Order: sequence, then structure tokens, then C-alpha cells
Amino acid sequence: SQIVVDYHNGIKDAKKLTLRMIGDPITRYREDPVRIIRAIRFSAKLAQLGFKLEPKTAAPLVESSRLLADVPQSRLFDEMLKLLQTGHAVATVAQLRKLGLATGIYPLLDVVVERADTPFVQAALQDTDRRVGEGKPVAPSFLLACVLWADVRDGWAQRLEGRNGQRGQPAFPALQDAIDDVFNTRIGDVSGRGKLGGDMREIWMMQPRFDKRVGSTPYSLVEQARFRAAFDFMRLRADVGEVSEAIAEWW
Repeated sequence: SQIVVDYHNGIKDAKKLTLRMIGDPITRYREDPVRIIRAIRFSAKLAQLGFKLEPKTAAPLVESSRLLADVPQSRLFDEMLKLLQTGHAVATVAQLRKLGLATGIYPLLDVVVERADTPFVQAALQDTDRRVGEGKPVAPSFLLACVLWADVRDGWAQRLEGRNGQRGQPAFPALQDAIDDVFNTRIGDVSGRGKLGGDMREIWMMQPRFDKRVGSTPYSLVEQARFRAAFDFMRLRADVGEVSEAIAEWW
């Protein structure tokens, strides 16, 4: 019949570029606190079109965010990945800061927001948004590996140098131990840790192997399943001056 039945004045809100919660926002957030994260995701996505959260929808977000403490960690982890992998990761970080939610939603997300302005993580977020925009697949393991690389790199360096008068460790065991520490302190027991953690570990463990460019080593590295992700990771490191541009160009 070519009639739009609009029970909640959605068309009117769309024309006013307003994003509004259906019903009472405080009640809705209490019913399911994950709606807080979804409100952030939708507002970040639509911000590029000029939409803004309606004040009554935005006002209870900070106070209601304490309710997220009762949400299973695995669900929060999945919602965090949605925030970062829908093509609006940079806008999402900006929206979290704007709404006063830069911390407190999920510990690993706090790290993302804290490091979003560092050259390496900023490049990773922009690269993820670009790939989504081009219809290319993105892997959460790559972005999280970028976010936590500073912890791995610093822990690795400390173990190579040695601590408390002890001699430094060999390169690969030192890197493995540093990675284990990062998983224990930053990742914890979350859904998908098996494959996601394995992919992150491979990306990190391949980094010192890029320094070896003689003999059969390069050929065996190229044959690894996660080579492309590890190379893209190393390419970003070169872009921010962490490794030689010549190494990236050689590979």
C-alpha cells in the first residue's frame, strides 16, 4: 500500500540527524547493559553522516556503564571486536572519549583508546578502517597484536638485556616469555583466545625472522600460513620507523 508505519517517529529523527533509544534509555540500559556499547557503535558509525545521540540517550551512558561489570567477559570481548571491526574504529575511539567512556567498558578496550594516538596503533586502526571500506577481510588478531606490541616489545628487550644481575635470554625464548606475560596480564581467559591467541603469537614470533634474509630462511618463512599478516605487521613497523625501510622493501 506504499505506507510507512512509523511508531517511534524514526523518520522525523532521521531528518533531524538524531539517534534515539526506543523507550526509556535508563530502563533499556538496565535491561541489557550491552546496549551501552551498541549505542556507542551506532553513534560512531552515523557520526560521519552528521547524526548525534539524543541527549536523553547519551546522558545515562557513563552512570549506566557500571552495569557492564555483570556482563560475561566473553560477551564484552565480542562486543569490543564489533566496535573495532565495522570500519569506524577511529571514529569509535573519538566517540568513547567524547562520551566520557574512554575507560571502564573493558580493560583491553581501555588499552586501545589509551594508545590510539601512538603512531603504530593509529596506523593499525586506520588500516583496519580502510580494509573494511574496501570490502577486504579483517582479523581481530592483527589489530590486537598491534595494540599490544608495545608490551611484547618492551618485555622482550628487558629479557634480552637481563635483569637483576642475570644474563639476558636468547632472542626466541625471550620473545616467547614476553608474549606469555602479555597474554596473562592483558588477554586473560576470553572466548576465541585459542585461535585468536595463536594467530597473534605467530605474528609476533615471526618478527625477528624478517631480519634473516640469506639461505633458505626467507622461503620457509613465506610458506607460513600467517606470513601475510606478519609481513603487514612488519610493514607498519617500518612505516613508523621501528624497523628499517630497506628490510620492508626487500621482503
